[in-house]
Amino acid sequence: MNSQEILNNPFLNKGTGFTQEERDELGLNGLIPPRIQTIDEQATETYGILQTKGSDLEKRFFLMNIFNENRTLFFKVFSQHIEELMPIVYDPTIADTIENYSHWYVRPQGAVFLSVDDPDDIESALRNGADGRDIRLIVVSDSEGILGIGDWGVQGVDISVGKLMVYTAAAGIDPSQVLPVVIDDGTNRQSLLEDPLYLGNRHKRIRGEQYDNFIDKFVSTVEDLFPKVYLHWEDFGRSNAANILNRYKDKITTFNDDIQGTGIIVLSGILGALQISGEKLTEQRYVSFGAGTAGAGIVQRIYDEMILQGLSPDEAKSHFYLVDKQGLLFDDDETLTPEQKPFARSRSEFDKASDLVDLESVVKAVHPTILVGTSTVPGAFTENVVKEMADHTDRPIIFQFPTQLN
Repeated sequence: MNSQEILNNPFLNKGTGFTQEERDELGLNGLIPPRIQTIDEQATETYGILQTKGSDLEKRFFLMNIFNENRTLFFKVFSQHIEELMPIVYDPTIADTIENYSHWYVRPQGAVFLSVDDPDDIESALRNGADGRDIRLIVVSDSEGILGIGDWGVQGVDISVGKLMVYTAAAGIDPSQVLPVVIDDGTNRQSLLEDPLYLGNRHKRIRGEQYDNFIDKFVSTVEDLFPKVYLHWEDFGRSNAANILNRYKDKITTFNDDIQGTGIIVLSGILGALQISGEKLTEQRYVSFGAGTAGAGIVQRIYDEMILQGLSPDEAKSHFYLVDKQGLLFDDDETLTPEQKPFARSRSEFDKASDLVDLESVVKAVHPTILVGTSTVPGAFTENVVKEMADHTDRPIIFQFPTQLN
């Protein structure tokens, strides 16, 4: 590897941090400024420049330039200021870059782009992306169900890149051993299909056998190439997320953040709130506003905890009410997903079941003690909804998860 290749490799480039011995050995003399800086000096300088940026979006652009050039420096700064920079590097600022990805595209940022139209390219693409590195963690998304903003096609690759940044900054995962992947199986967002600058496949999302076969081939190829890999699924749509997880969870080391990760976080928050109120989880009435991948996944995790705390399956299910676009979910609805069906209610439970078509009407009928929102509908947690909850429980627990909508 020559000197220019070293400077252009973000995993090897140290900028002004190369020692004189390294500069002599690697042929870097004259290619970088003569002053030698420590990583702490570089980080202090970088953070100072960051503070001059006028908006979170400008700060993210600046940080991503550092990420593209010098991974060590980027993660030094990010880890030193993780609480401040998390909403800039990841959610919610990342939503802006996802929505404008094709217009703002400069570099692939180490991501692998897989097209459902080209399954024979899976192996070569993964090999090219790994570039000989020992990959231990992959975050993959098809970007159909990005929490809070929905389907963004290939532009959702930023989610895979961003989530791996969080893994490194918060958990110390070696950034040279991770690989962000996006599966481009089309998009159902018409504005993208009509955008002349859109960088993804210009067709509606592929469903059924072709999609399933592609996922199977992707998983088998990943396992062959990277036998020690941990495969993280991110922001898949409700029609695929649970199916994929259930297909592979007993075969490989895998995890779905929206189904399992979000559920763990919500459960921990609820348990913390119940410590304050002095109440039991098994005494709660839970309304989920949004019953897609995240909403149903959270419900399943809390249901599992209720069983661990002594309830029977039927007793535990009786504590849950799921509200989606059609209102309260009932068991005679033929459009229910497999994840929604166990928690759907019977119309015979209510005097006026046909009136339960929105969140407020359900809250009035059910009197929940816990309300969790994962829907993309803005403004649903109105003053009336909150007051209605407060009229029937001393310490209502309310979580709203799509932070882009807060």
